Amino acid sequence: MTDQLLMTIAILGGTGKEGKGLAYRWAKAGYKVVIGSRTPEKAEAAAKELTEMLGDAAIEGLDNLSAAKQADIVVLTVPYAAHRDTLLTVKDALQGKILVDVTVPLVPPKVSKVQMPAAGSAAQESVEILGEGVQVVDAFQNISYEHLMAEGETPCDVLVTGTSKAAREEVLKLVEAAGLTGWDAGPVENSVVVEGLTSVLIYMNKQYGSTHAGIKITGLYK
Repeated sequence: MTDQLLMTIAILGGTGKEGKGLAYRWAKAGYKVVIGSRTPEKAEAAAKELTEMLGDAAIEGLDNLSAAKQADIVVLTVPYAAHRDTLLTVKDALQGKILVDVTVPLVPPKVSKVQMPAAGSAAQESVEILGEGVQVVDAFQNISYEHLMAEGETPCDVLVTGTSKAAREEVLKLVEAAGLTGWDAGPVENSVVVEGLTSVLIYMNKQYGSTHAGIKITGLYK
């Protein structure tokens, strides 16, 4: 049995585009994936949709709390408006685990304008809410659903920031498993730049008629 099959990834808010895209990538790589939602029926429908696409895949749909309890690593892909409430709902279930926060603090209708919260970023807000018992890692904000669902090489990179190097290294493994190129971008304080880039990319998509602008790191080699 592979490490993938031994690990369960819960994606809270996984019925949205970003969550389903990540679920697709990890289930395809052999991980057990649990899609979480405030509405279990929506989670079950998303899990069924992805299972039909992939064939033999371990994907389940549950409510957010049940999903978080089952998981080894939890990924949060909810809209920013639901960020705090979702974290408070699953706070106890996250203790001792890694939370991968994919949330971007977008404030409609001006989503192409950078508007960061008082904590500095959504990830730093997660740190304040969850406490020291949870390692928070920020990642996947700058890659579109279109890229996640496409086959072949993905022409954009993933910046990973977080509260510890060990946690970032674990998430970089998930980035690689998803078929993407990831870079350790430093401590969680740096997440303000990574999250802010999303609004920049949204603006550029509108300006240049695209849906999937991304970033690519140059001058570094692995």
